[in-house]
Amino acid sequence: MTKVRFPLLLLALGVCFTAMGESKSEQLLAEADSLYAVQQYQQALSCAHEALPLAKGTEIEADVLNLLAVINIRLSDYDEAAKYAKQCYSLDEKTGDPDVMSSSLNTLAAIYMGANQPKEAEKYVLKGIEMAEKANNPGRMAILQAMASEVYHAQGDDQKALPFIEKAYEIDKQSGNEPRAMVRLAQKASVLIGLHNYQDAEKTLKEVVPFLRQTPDRQSLGIALNKLGMALLSQHREQEAVPYYREAADIFQQLGDPYNEVHARRGLYESLWKENPDEAKFQLDRFNDLKDSIYNNVSADKLAKYNAEFGNDWLQIENHEQRQAKWWAIVAAVIAVILAIAVLLFMRYRHQKQIRINAELSERIKELREKYDILNEQYDNVLATNNHDEGEELNATDNEFLSKTINVINELILTGQIDANHVAERLGLSLFQFRQRLAALTDETPQSFIQTIRMRRACHLLDNHPEMNIAEVAMLCAYNDTPNFTRAFKRTFGITPTQYLEKQQ
Repeated sequence: MTKVRFPLLLLALGVCFTAMGESKSEQLLAEADSLYAVQQYQQALSCAHEALPLAKGTEIEADVLNLLAVINIRLSDYDEAAKYAKQCYSLDEKTGDPDVMSSSLNTLAAIYMGANQPKEAEKYVLKGIEMAEKANNPGRMAILQAMASEVYHAQGDDQKALPFIEKAYEIDKQSGNEPRAMVRLAQKASVLIGLHNYQDAEKTLKEVVPFLRQTPDRQSLGIALNKLGMALLSQHREQEAVPYYREAADIFQQLGDPYNEVHARRGLYESLWKENPDEAKFQLDRFNDLKDSIYNNVSADKLAKYNAEFGNDWLQIENHEQRQAKWWAIVAAVIAVILAIAVLLFMRYRHQKQIRINAELSERIKELREKYDILNEQYDNVLATNNHDEGEELNATDNEFLSKTINVINELILTGQIDANHVAERLGLSLFQFRQRLAALTDETPQSFIQTIRMRRACHLLDNHPEMNIAEVAMLCAYNDTPNFTRAFKRTFGITPTQYLEKQQ
């Protein structure tokens, strides 16, 4: 009898402990979900991490994985989000349930949208809509329709985005979900801004913002405030835009949401630079700090890995249950640590080497400036007169603007640091204003205009200073790397600098 009862006792204890584990994991999942709902993302992440090992092999494992993915999206950690979403979809696909599959596909689309890869997000969201239709789930359909609108908006195809967001709004409105319908209106306003319909966007958002202020959804309120600031700024109503951007920045700073805060800081900079340049400078510094912190090379590399795994047959998710023995994972982890250390050492070596190279380049450029007077007034006048179509007459103001722009670009080229933001700042304009005015006069973007000046400078040097070598010409055109200069020259003229010199002989 003892031999029979002992296994039964063990079985009973196992069932008991399993039930306790499931109960604890369900409690933790519910707590994490509640914390997520009130936007306490770090606390929600901690609870979900604690629930995951307890949920392994249970019915709620996929729910925990999905929650971990969406929390990491809110925290802008797209690498971690992709990892959990991948595992979640693997479990959901095995169920064959189109409803849960559509949920996982929506999460995957959101991750790639967060990582600024809308083309990758497109295939997930369209497949998700197909699954939601099969499941006959209008709530999920509204979410996916809104996501599809965001995807096409991010791709610059707002004509395609508009019907998706209108359908999402109608679904939520018919279901009586007024808070969600207001969020859809805010998303529609983004599309209207993309279509340059700023007045309708402003009208829509002024209906949305007061409603959202009465709800606990601070995230959506902040996003709507950012968009309202953008609609006003696009109508050159900078002073009216400031309080909306400021409120949005405070909200996102409190929520720990750098991705959306960076947009608010940029809006504040562009709205304040005329009236309050000191605060505008502060907002610009904050913008740059946030921008640098959002994405890093490690995250980009790992997202590229996920993209490769989903690329050829993106629905065939790796089956974790068919992996080899556990020690392979340990070996892989050790190799990863070794590689990470090697990469860090290599990056440190490259950084130190670059410092030395920059110092040498600075000295060499100084010598070249003294030896060659390449920024003479005649050269600048040639650039100014050649930079618009033949026969097109520019008025004195436009001529002065182009001449000043070219002079600023030439000065910045000699520093080795040249970009559109610096040029706009030196001209006393916002990047948006600089882009608009330059396009009106030249039909070029700031980047292409700067590149034109650099390439014309290169031709001038090659034509008039045959004693200079290609590396010296590259340095005086703000290229610290000769191969990059050669590629840029060939993209512009169809031949390399060497071939150009040969033709001139």
